[in-house]
Amino acid sequence: QVQLVESGGGLVQAGGALRLSCAVSGSDFSINAMGWYRQAPGNLREWVAIITGSGTANYVDSVKGRFTISRDNAKSTVYLQMNNLKPEDTGVYYCNVVLRSRRLPWGQGTQVTVSS
Repeated sequence: QVQLVESGGGLVQAGGALRLSCAVSGSDFSINAMGWYRQAPGNLREWVAIITGSGTANYVDSVKGRFTISRDNAKSTVYLQMNNLKPEDTGVYYCNVVLRSRRLPWGQGTQVTVSS
């Protein structure tokens, strides 16, 4: 059964840090570029960071220098280390395959709330 399970969110003060994890099952994980996405209240879901199967990463400008995406292909898990968090980082964070034709059913996501 194909499944995405995100975890690691929480409530932190501005300047704090969180590490998100996303476990992927039922998919050929290692060949797919994976991404982290977030949805703030009232907004559409947007991409935050992506990583290729070989480990090349890219970030939306607003998180460059603060977030780091990584993956462990042996564990079929992708991570997002978030440092120096800002209130505008608040939202529900999801992971999924980047390529739309291979995208998996969205998981429940993990809530990140950053207080000022």
